[in-house]
Amino acid sequence: MLKQRTIKELVRTTGVGLHSGTKVELTLRPAAPDTGIVFRRVDLTPVVEFPASAMAVGDTRMASVLVKDGARVSTVEHLMSACAGLGLDNLYIEVSAEEIPIMDGSASSFVYLLQQAGVQEQPVPKKFIRVLKPVEIREGTGEKEKWARLTPYNGFKLDFFIEFNHPAVDGTQQRAHVDFGDVSYVHDVARARTFGFMQDVEMLRGIGLARGGSLENAIVMDEYRILNSDGLRYDDEFVRHKILDAIGDLYLVGHPLLASYEAHKSGHALNNQLLLELLKHPDAYEIVSFETNEVAPPSYLRQMAREWALT
Repeated sequence: MLKQRTIKELVRTTGVGLHSGTKVELTLRPAAPDTGIVFRRVDLTPVVEFPASAMAVGDTRMASVLVKDGARVSTVEHLMSACAGLGLDNLYIEVSAEEIPIMDGSASSFVYLLQQAGVQEQPVPKKFIRVLKPVEIREGTGEKEKWARLTPYNGFKLDFFIEFNHPAVDGTQQRAHVDFGDVSYVHDVARARTFGFMQDVEMLRGIGLARGGSLENAIVMDEYRILNSDGLRYDDEFVRHKILDAIGDLYLVGHPLLASYEAHKSGHALNNQLLLELLKHPDAYEIVSFETNEVAPPSYLRQMAREWALT
């Protein structure tokens, strides 16, 4: 039986919010079977809990934000991506402010933290959402067209294309394909950092965003070049970070997907709309578990063996 997973022990770290600039304490706690991923604002009285859910996303400006009873927990996508990449089903995520800390701008710090906590299998079957029919969302026309789709696939793979018309981005690969039956999330995706443009910083800070951004936690570009002295971690780091984001956004559906995801210039908003469109059509998906490894998706088995062999 493919079993649900949580972490073995509590772990903590601190950081700063990318958009708020606020210092944040982050605590990860084991959770019982069928709890799911639950964010908790422990700085509020009473504590507000935000179960990870596509329907709880209330803001997608520059991040995926969960909203409940007037409270928010922002920038959840990188930590959700790490949970998805390591196959964790149940976890309490406690924060002392409204934003998950940005760390180095990628998911690698969260991967390290989760690996330090260790994995604990739980005696209940893991649940997957298997896509049965294609689901697609489109926005805009012509050069401004954006789209994202899910199609049936016995595993999980992503194909993403970006287009920013910027010299630093155009000089890299703008399309990436990742199939987790073949590559490692930890090595091939988790280290890709978020990125931004200097000319956008003043505008973003004017609306209360990007106050904690720096060269320490993002790839930053002026009109012509990358300003980070260490350059890029991957030749295609820009599009690879968009894949990292998409993995986290899609994991807000509540269970790992068995699907192929394809996207052209998608972002947090379109990814969320895609999940909501999927959930609107009960005939487009089913929730499944696997009693034996022989009937489970081979690519998922290879992924989990690969990632946790690294701990």
